[in-house]
Amino acid sequence: MSKKRFTLSTTHLIMLSFLFAIFIGSILLVLPISSADGISVSYIDALFTATTATCVTGLVTLPTVTAWSTFGQVVILCLIQLGGLGVVTVMSGLMIALHKKMGIADRLLIQEAFNLNTLSGLIRFVKKVIGATFLVEGIGALLYMTVFVPEYGLRGIWISIFNSISAFCNAGLDIISENSLCEYATNPIINIVTSALIIIGGIGYIVWWDVIRVLQLRKKQGKKCVQKLSLHSKIALWMTAFLIISGTLAFFIFEYNNELTIGNHSLFDKLQISFFQSVTTRTAGFATIPQQNLTNASAFISLVLMFIGGSPVGTAGGIKTVTAAVLLVTALAMVQNKNEITAFNRSLSQKAVKKAIAVFCMSFIIMFISTVLLSAVSDAPALDVLYETVSATATVGLTRNLTPTLNLWGKIIIIITMYLGRIGPISLAVALNMKKSSQNIVKTPTEEISVG
Repeated sequence: MSKKRFTLSTTHLIMLSFLFAIFIGSILLVLPISSADGISVSYIDALFTATTATCVTGLVTLPTVTAWSTFGQVVILCLIQLGGLGVVTVMSGLMIALHKKMGIADRLLIQEAFNLNTLSGLIRFVKKVIGATFLVEGIGALLYMTVFVPEYGLRGIWISIFNSISAFCNAGLDIISENSLCEYATNPIINIVTSALIIIGGIGYIVWWDVIRVLQLRKKQGKKCVQKLSLHSKIALWMTAFLIISGTLAFFIFEYNNELTIGNHSLFDKLQISFFQSVTTRTAGFATIPQQNLTNASAFISLVLMFIGGSPVGTAGGIKTVTAAVLLVTALAMVQNKNEITAFNRSLSQKAVKKAIAVFCMSFIIMFISTVLLSAVSDAPALDVLYETVSATATVGLTRNLTPTLNLWGKIIIIITMYLGRIGPISLAVALNMKKSSQNIVKTPTEEISVG
């Protein structure tokens, strides 16, 4: 009898690549040279920091600005960039730069990492992604320098670079202060630049190229070419705009008289703080107001926005805007007893609907189990625990000041949750299914059941 040969799927390789990056990062961060005082931090804190950076989450047990040396901060920034672009993308970029030939296995890895539907044009796609990423991050850093260099001198250059990469990658880590961006809550430049980087990074690379293509067509064909945006882009852009605007209005209303957040600010400042809160919850993790001071209504709005997150094939986490939109139109179609599930006068495939349901269910299960376990090892209020676990599952990074107080088991739970949230619930489901699916010749009998 011939022994079955065990081979790793592309999904397994992606999962292992993130694990490897986290492990190497934790080893580097536990070194004395990485610590601000020259004394090694505990390995669990180094592992937690490496995980939150690689998974571009932003939850920290140690303040990034005071706990780590310049070397440690460089390691963290490299992990953020690696996690934002994806380990596979970075390695593919290095292969392209070194003129190494990429085989079919390498191309499959890229396809799986970006959740693309085709193998054609992958090399060009990777080049565009890396080039555009560095360009946007560079512009963001230059704009940040107009504020940070006058305030911090030469150190302001390093702060600007760090903040730009962290914002674009939706990481939420900063080296400004221990209270995130609260000191700049009413600074229009910081608000606009940070929000723009978060949105651009989280909207997804596919939408980038589609919008650029349409803008180029507009010069030739006029306004009608806007209709030529792909269905994916239309859904991602519409959902992003809807969530940002509705979130801004919700925070503005619920926090209007809250003196602990925006109650004492001018009308303009109330609006820009509300806008920033709406943007950062999907899924950047920067904070201009203490999250523990939010009203309960605002906290629950934040939970919804965090769980949804950004758009596919970008740097954001969450179940994604397109997933949420597919679930919404599917529910509406069922209520209206329609045979077709449509969006923007286009029918959605059953595959897309099934995948949206799978992503939602797996994310919810991860969040639910994490919440139960963290509640068991922590005596924190239920809302604070839920805020922490949703933030970790969706790789957001916002906390109601619970992260620094986590015990050993709490840290382990959040580390695992951040990792599972970053690699993607659907990838987890596929990876755990070691047995390859096979089509049955005989169809399984169908039987009706009662639902609802």
